[in-house]
Amino acid sequence: MSNIVAIVGRPNVGKSTLFNKLIGGRRAIVKEVSGVTRDRHYGKSEWNGKQFSVIDTGGYVSGSDDIFEGEIRRQVKIAIDEATVIIFVVDVETGITDLDESVAKVLRNSKKPIIVVVNKVDNNERINSTFEFYQFGLEHIFGLSAINGSGTGEMLDHLAELLYDEKEPKPTEIPRIAIVGKPNVGKSSLTNALLGEDRNIVTDISGTTRDAVDTHFNAFGFDLTLVDTAGIRKKSKVHEDIEFYSVMRAIRAIEDCDVCLFMIDANHGIQKQDLSIFSVIERNKKGVVLLINKWDTVEKETATLKEYEDEIISKIAPFTDLPILFISALNKQRIHKALESAMEVFENRKQKIPTSKLNEVMLAAIEKNPPPAIKGKYVKIKYITQLPIYSPVFAFFCNLPQYIKDPYKRYLENQLRKSFNLKGVPIRIVFKKK
Repeated sequence: MSNIVAIVGRPNVGKSTLFNKLIGGRRAIVKEVSGVTRDRHYGKSEWNGKQFSVIDTGGYVSGSDDIFEGEIRRQVKIAIDEATVIIFVVDVETGITDLDESVAKVLRNSKKPIIVVVNKVDNNERINSTFEFYQFGLEHIFGLSAINGSGTGEMLDHLAELLYDEKEPKPTEIPRIAIVGKPNVGKSSLTNALLGEDRNIVTDISGTTRDAVDTHFNAFGFDLTLVDTAGIRKKSKVHEDIEFYSVMRAIRAIEDCDVCLFMIDANHGIQKQDLSIFSVIERNKKGVVLLINKWDTVEKETATLKEYEDEIISKIAPFTDLPILFISALNKQRIHKALESAMEVFENRKQKIPTSKLNEVMLAAIEKNPPPAIKGKYVKIKYITQLPIYSPVFAFFCNLPQYIKDPYKRYLENQLRKSFNLKGVPIRIVFKKK
């Protein structure tokens, strides 16, 4: 079971600053550059041996200070449904506002663990001001300063106690294939087409909302577990089109699977929301097959397919070595090809490349194009091995690992992909001192 921690609260209380502190970076304040910022509201973290994903809900609100209460309350309800623990951020400088009280009321009625973070407590005087927030009727209140980190350790100790024990996923004999994508791209249609029955509406029973529906699929020569995220019951009070909702919903299924069948709508192309989900797949190093659904409804011209594919590849770069299939779930076009591709990606992801073969191929590529010298110093890569981890990680041993820059790292990745079948698999390259 994967741990998801959602940060909620009204605008300008410091949610993004706390998010950055928790994931140990400044991702949320990256300039809006195409392709760079798509994952700025989702990160991975660990504390006291517990791993968890963090979601900054503030990044999914349209508008800012003038945001209306309904939108924030709606997000809080989604977070209650989907997250393991909720961090409710308030501001010691402004005290309790009507909007804070409104959010607290929704949280009080939930059965989820809630942590109240009173932010901007950066001196002793302000510690006394935190007591005001006990009137929310929520038990766990921590005064801290997200910007300088004081007080965050104590809060994280408490958070870790509320989380499940997560282990490194063990290789499974039967691959877990998750169907993911934003709402209305055709996930239910694909599931129904594969399973041959209408099963996208699950009974509304308490406790069913957080779990994707697993089905053992053993037909047409395939033996796999299908994780149907569309099977999670429809939230009657949630508008299906909000970005936060679809990302929250996809995260757990992605984290708990081996390969994602990632669906987009052919009529809309790949949008910001799709890129958010793709980024979660990539960051979790899961296998991926990209399905362009509803291709039968697109008017075709010469070169349409090639142009369409090129545009998608430019948007998902730099990770572009993946199967792309144009399908129609409704007409059952190429749906078995989708499963075939998912199985191939599963095999690619779990393969172990012999060390001798890896060194023979990669040392020749390095000799042909060695790392550029920096400050008169030459990097010498002596040896390469694949680490014994479930998703492919390659360790390059060299004399000066700190001098290897991203462009050369990309060259090495391209050489690995050219020589070994890693299609559909995000890989990681690390440099270690020899």
